[in-house]
Amino acid sequence: MDAVVLAGGYATRLWPITIDRAKPLLPVAGGRLLDHVLEPLEEEPRVEDVYVSTNARFAGDFRSYVESRGFDASVVVEPTRRESEKLGTVGALAELVDSEGLDRDTIVLAGDNLFSFPLSDLLDFYESKEAPCLAAYDVGSKEEAKGYGLVSLDGSEVDGFQEKPEEPDSTLVSTACYVFPDELLESFSTYLADDNNPDAPGYYLEWLYRREPVHAYVFEGAWFDVGTPESYLDANGYLLNGDSFVDDDAVVESSEIGEGVYVMEGAEVVDSVLENAIVLSNASVENSRLMDSVVCGDAEVESVELDGSVVGDYSRIT
Repeated sequence: MDAVVLAGGYATRLWPITIDRAKPLLPVAGGRLLDHVLEPLEEEPRVEDVYVSTNARFAGDFRSYVESRGFDASVVVEPTRRESEKLGTVGALAELVDSEGLDRDTIVLAGDNLFSFPLSDLLDFYESKEAPCLAAYDVGSKEEAKGYGLVSLDGSEVDGFQEKPEEPDSTLVSTACYVFPDELLESFSTYLADDNNPDAPGYYLEWLYRREPVHAYVFEGAWFDVGTPESYLDANGYLLNGDSFVDDDAVVESSEIGEGVYVMEGAEVVDSVLENAIVLSNASVENSRLMDSVVCGDAEVESVELDGSVVGDYSRIT
């Protein structure tokens, strides 16, 4: 079995945090988001080759990351450098299948999603169904469900799909986690040849389930689709599990560091109170109070109180 990790987006909803950072490489809890996708793939014996699909703008960052972390993964680059040029999720999959000659069953994961279920459980489910599968999660709120692709089921088989509906029929969302049998890999190009939407994978799944059975592995526990500053902080807090993390070469003096706080290398926090906050590399926070906020790299925050804020790289707030 092969694995494809989708990491080619430009994460405009997370700007300014991701203007110059690839979202899957965002720091969380002493590591990177992508650690929590690649590590389970490396531990799964059924997965042989792993491909990280990204864009030309961030390709060097992903290559450096994979090499420094020692992951056995190939970085595959789509020829785009800005949002307006991107191939879209299905477009990137079709391009990768063609360029790398994929011909085995394939698991597809988004590089910006965190999930708590064992990957082996999903693959066991897939093998029991002998059909394409997706992982589904109940978000418990129809308002929240509006932002996702929703599935309805007959047993475990998908019998309905809504892509980001204004009036959701359910709260069961399709997460960015799929398993496809080898004979379906060419269907990405078939789907695109009919001028279908190349981006949102929900449209492809809606197209697919009308042609053959698609099953849903429904999981409980935790799932984070990191697409906003709030979800970024939530994912970091979940991984810290009520604790905080201060890198060895960060400086924290005369400060109260609460739950869900990550202070990166080179950062300084002095005479401040932090709760559910991320301070990126080489930023400084002095005589301030930060709640539910992100301070980006090389920024300076002094003598302020921030709640639900994002401070961009190299900014200065006093």
